[in-house]
Amino acid sequence: MGGGGQQTDRIAGTNGRFGTYTWEEVQKHTKSGDQWIVVERKVYNVSQWVKRHPGGLRIIGHYAGEDATDAFHAFHPNIQLVRKYMKPLLIGELEASEPSQDRQKNGALVEDFRALRERLEAEGCFKTQPLFFILHLGHILLLEAIALMLLWYFGTGWINTAIVSVILATAQSQAGWLQHDFGHLSVFKNSRWDHLLHKFVIGHLKGASAGWWNHRHFQHHAKPNIFKKDPDVNMLNAFVVGNVQPVEYGVKKIKTLPYNHQHKYFFFIGPPLLIPVYFQFQIIQNMITHGLWVDLMWCISYYVRYFLSQCLFFKSFVFISPFPASHWFVWVTQMSHIPMDIDYEKHQDWLNMQLDATCNIEQSFFNDWFSGHLNFQIEHHLFPTMPRHNYWRAAPRVRALCDKYGVKYQEKGLYEAFVDIVRSLEKSGELWLDAYLNK
Repeated sequence: MGGGGQQTDRIAGTNGRFGTYTWEEVQKHTKSGDQWIVVERKVYNVSQWVKRHPGGLRIIGHYAGEDATDAFHAFHPNIQLVRKYMKPLLIGELEASEPSQDRQKNGALVEDFRALRERLEAEGCFKTQPLFFILHLGHILLLEAIALMLLWYFGTGWINTAIVSVILATAQSQAGWLQHDFGHLSVFKNSRWDHLLHKFVIGHLKGASAGWWNHRHFQHHAKPNIFKKDPDVNMLNAFVVGNVQPVEYGVKKIKTLPYNHQHKYFFFIGPPLLIPVYFQFQIIQNMITHGLWVDLMWCISYYVRYFLSQCLFFKSFVFISPFPASHWFVWVTQMSHIPMDIDYEKHQDWLNMQLDATCNIEQSFFNDWFSGHLNFQIEHHLFPTMPRHNYWRAAPRVRALCDKYGVKYQEKGLYEAFVDIVRSLEKSGELWLDAYLNK
């Protein structure tokens, strides 16, 4: 598969053995065109491979110079297959005197987390219940069918149009959670089926791009709430988030918008516009720029289907549904992230990094359905390939591990989580204003 140009530079001696390296040496290779990672103490030169990585080049680059073992296991359900691709990239291993973890991470915590993952795998927590996902897809298609039947029998009056819009928004939101399952390869043993169904659900049912989603979302999982690495905290100067960025912007006198009022204008330019405006523009641009023509055809099939069924056949265009669906998406996805720690890279271990950036919402049948089981955001971030119907089984084990090492495991009520988004934005705005006026 081809490694970097330096792949053979450090092969030791003339006996054909690979070299051994210190963490200090590994950490020198972090720039574009010269990137090494460590997985299970083995050192890999991924300098050129990043361009061919199915998950995108940036996600590997985010781990350049670091131990990527936990991220490697988190994202790849078929480890043996991936190791075959990695063999040509192997340039050596860590010196025997070097610890397995970089940057003074807690080795006992890391090993206990990996042991927990092995136990969960042995107990079948990574095995899928096919009926769960069949029923989920069925209820999405049923909702769309009901919406069309209502238009057929009752016409396009305002009341019926409003009802149909709510039904379609529900179908869109639930399709969003389902494409998320396929995108994380958490449904089928053979990932090809996950990829195929992912394109169908995100493309044909939602009008978005699987390639765009993979590139963006995997970075979020790899380095959540970390500036310059997590695209989800790139607010394009519309908002300032966390405790660090607001002060930074204030000191630099950056005032693209009045950030001290962001908790108010959030309701107008955040939830209602993210999917139908910002994401749609970004998706179309990404597909054309990167030549994602298969994704583009799936997206076109979505718009053709809606145009034919609603605009021509029913003499109306019930396209208001993306706006409530966008609200649904933003409130659910951000309730577990925006109120949490948002900062620059700290090089934490996998457990601490994910727990600092995520929190859970109380379990209930409604919360599970409403959020696509993302009320178990902690378990999802720790084990992204785990089928979501098994998160509840992993949660007590994760909480116990956190208690053992003093890692804060946060769980909230749904309403409290929504309110915390606004409170967090208000706090960040106040930090910005203070820094802008006084520093």
